Amino acid sequence: MSAHSFSFSPALRRRYGGGLKRVEARLVDITAEPRGILGVACQATLKAGGKRIRPMLTLLCARTDAALSEGVVRAAVAVEVLHMATLVHDDVLDRADLRRGRPTVVREFGVGQAVSAGNYLLSRAFSELSATGAAAAVEALSAAAVGLSEGEVMQRDQTRRIDLSVAQYELRCERKTADLFAVACRLGAHLSNASRDHEASLAEFGRLLGLAFQVFDDVLDCSGNEQETGKRPGADVRDGTITLPLLLAMEREPGLAELLARDDLSPEDVDAVLSTVASTGAVARARDVAMRYIERARQTLDGCPSPVERELLAEVADQVVARYN
Repeated sequence: MSAHSFSFSPALRRRYGGGLKRVEARLVDITAEPRGILGVACQATLKAGGKRIRPMLTLLCARTDAALSEGVVRAAVAVEVLHMATLVHDDVLDRADLRRGRPTVVREFGVGQAVSAGNYLLSRAFSELSATGAAAAVEALSAAAVGLSEGEVMQRDQTRRIDLSVAQYELRCERKTADLFAVACRLGAHLSNASRDHEASLAEFGRLLGLAFQVFDDVLDCSGNEQETGKRPGADVRDGTITLPLLLAMEREPGLAELLARDDLSPEDVDAVLSTVASTGAVARARDVAMRYIERARQTLDGCPSPVERELLAEVADQVVARYN
């Protein structure tokens, strides 16, 4: 998510555009540190790109009455490096071939190198943040990292669980996605000495935005275009990951459960599931759920003291919606 995505004034463009440039330069340095094939694998992860929405949230949640501090920039870097580590590990577990339209690290370098690259990035996320000397910040990021692991375990345990409840699905989304959005916002506020109430409001904004982000992503898996998304639709169906569109579709078409419970789906079976999901209106209903999260996220911004903060964070929410339209 570049600074050019926003309707910034020249001053704000210097602030946040400059901040993102500092983040990107640090990401380049971190991935270039390891020697040999490990460094190549880490650099490939960075070159796969990304919107940088999490580090941007950290920058935007810092108090606006002072320049972006080195601590805030380090936190933004740490959040993105942790995110990169989880993507590499997720691709190993999922045996994924593509990520953002490019070969995954595991596809290109093998399981051993991919695991090592993910482990390196994970450790570097914490060393980057610990350099701020803020123990509470490290503790917050650690809690989010634990949540990410818990979310991954939940997803594995819930494979082909056609009796999954919406509440269980939401908890998984919190751990796998929303926790990291929340801590990205929290760290920006905390490391700029914002009040506790302000920090809590921004963390809740991030949590709700993360929930919307995950639901939108699950919707896209049922209805997206491979040329636009970089991956084939129906990955969740093939993997047995039960998502909100599938849960809502089973409410209308209970017979869909029999297909989703199987572990030997053919390409024709996957197409049949996606067609059924579309015919039930589940995609639109799941999208409505995501939009309600977005609206609730916007409402939490009423407690933020800075008008610029509110406007720019609301614009982030708008761009998350636009990304999936």
